[in-house]
Amino acid sequence: MRDDLIGANLRSLRTRAGVSLSAAAELTGVSKAMLGQIERGESSPTIATLWKITRGFHLPLTALIEGACPDASRCGVLEFPGSISVRPVFAFDPALRSETFLVGLKPGQCHESQPHDLGVVEEVLLKDGQLEVLQDGAWQEVALGEGLRFRADRPHGYRAGPEGARFFNTMHYPAPLLATEA
Repeated sequence: MRDDLIGANLRSLRTRAGVSLSAAAELTGVSKAMLGQIERGESSPTIATLWKITRGFHLPLTALIEGACPDASRCGVLEFPGSISVRPVFAFDPALRSETFLVGLKPGQCHESQPHDLGVVEEVLLKDGQLEVLQDGAWQEVALGEGLRFRADRPHGYRAGPEGARFFNTMHYPAPLLATEA
């Protein structure tokens, strides 16, 4: 993952929105110091931090990671140490209002996610392994080759079985969500 490109994307998004680092910190819940380190390419943000930033700016995840993998269809896996791995499959498409990732969990790994913006819906389709999805406080098993659609504007999570899991994750964004579309 190219932290310098993520930082450049963040700086560009913040500049286009016309907000200072202090204002961006208030919008996102990420400290001004951390945002500055990310912009300068001095810090490798976690997936949770990236989601906080995108939620604060009302943007899809690929808005920040765009360029970190020049061609999403041939992008390598973005590794987040101690967390999930993500490979963009389809970057955000404004006509479809969605983006798709291939997400990986290590054996027995659990990843809980904070709510996304109001109206965001996720779809997961299990490709390999065993997977449970946390929604509305309960874990639900997803069978191999099967999918699950749920509201992602609530706390949710993913838990892999003993062999790990890989699943396609499509994020659907409501209109008008994106700050750049207003």
